Amino acid sequence: MALRKASSYSKKSVVPFTRISKQKGKAYIKTVPPQNIVKFTMGSEKLYREGKFPHELTLVADESAQIRHNALEACRQYINKRLDTDLAGQYLFRVVPFPHHIQRENKMLTGAGADRMQSGMQLSFGKPMGKAAIVKHGTRVFFFAVPNEKAIAVIRDVLSKVKPKLPCRTKVLYEVKKPTVLNVPVSNA
Repeated sequence: MALRKASSYSKKSVVPFTRISKQKGKAYIKTVPPQNIVKFTMGSEKLYREGKFPHELTLVADESAQIRHNALEACRQYINKRLDTDLAGQYLFRVVPFPHHIQRENKMLTGAGADRMQSGMQLSFGKPMGKAAIVKHGTRVFFFAVPNEKAIAVIRDVLSKVKPKLPCRTKVLYEVKKPTVLNVPVSNA
């Protein structure tokens, strides 16, 4: 099954009635497409918690859009592969949005004999065909934490290759966390 192009969905407002409920009368969608994103956190979470990664970069959406789960997964795979080869475990990478919105499509047939098989706009609710993450202006899309400036250059290069895969304009925010000093009282013993 071929996917419709992303512009059919990405900048459109969210379509209502895509909820799932245990009560049959309230469930508009009967089947839920499977989640494409395999992992949301990659790299060394332990080193991040210990404070070894002071440099943080965040890819932020500059406009509201719907990002499909297959686009997020394609970006995740490329980024993780590059970071694994270039930084080898010296990073933390997170995919922040969770694709929960179910996109649907009213399939239309074209060609000879198609007019007898279609119902046009009768029963046009459509069938579920994928999931998307709804992002608004300023929403975090990807989060990175790295130990040094060399790693920052690698991540900026990776993000320049990944940005065309996303349906919205994005920007990169950079922050340096200062190391925390524990105030331990000194005993006079």
